[in-house]
Amino acid sequence: MRRSRFLFGLLVLGVLAAAVLVAPGPALRWLTWLAADPIRFGLALFVVALARPLVAWPTTLLAVGAGYGYGFVGVPYALALIVLTSVPPFLVARRFGRESRAASAGERVVREAGDLRSVVASRLLPAPSDVVSVAAGVSGVSLSTFALGTAIGELPWALVGVLAGSSLDTLTEASLAAVDWRLVAACALASVLLLAGPLYRVAVGREDPVVGVDAE
Repeated sequence: MRRSRFLFGLLVLGVLAAAVLVAPGPALRWLTWLAADPIRFGLALFVVALARPLVAWPTTLLAVGAGYGYGFVGVPYALALIVLTSVPPFLVARRFGRESRAASAGERVVREAGDLRSVVASRLLPAPSDVVSVAAGVSGVSLSTFALGTAIGELPWALVGVLAGSSLDTLTEASLAAVDWRLVAACALASVLLLAGPLYRVAVGREDPVVGVDAE
């Protein structure tokens, strides 16, 4: 258990260091240069999605990039890339982070709210994507439920990112932060409404029967 925690902590520190040292600017310039060729651009964006978890870049990069290259029709591709790039942090956390107090607390919340509801609600929060992926991983959510919940919860963010990207003349780091505060507030409110009841029950220590299982 201690070895797993050590490896998990070491990996997190490595990603944080990479996030500080490696800026997305070069990747954005590369994508801008390839935008004239839809096939090469799509492959390049796929490569960025695979590499993104290693440097903790925001998933907004993928949505904005898809919008820049394909316009509004890039929404499905953006959403697929967001789900794909969220899987590695989830799997690492599920493998190495399950033995912790945070994992126990997360499992209680998931039991109360349900797996899918928990993932959707957490994705609606204006929180770093990888933090949400790690939280889902340590909470014991299945991969299929995680992927579906990520697709549903990330849809508003993907739509806004694609719309923002479709209006750009070039990709820059500043374009990744262009999110309307009203969307942030609406998504945060929806997340709170979805999780308020389960969080309250966990806080007061009440254990309700799991949905679909008869109470003894």
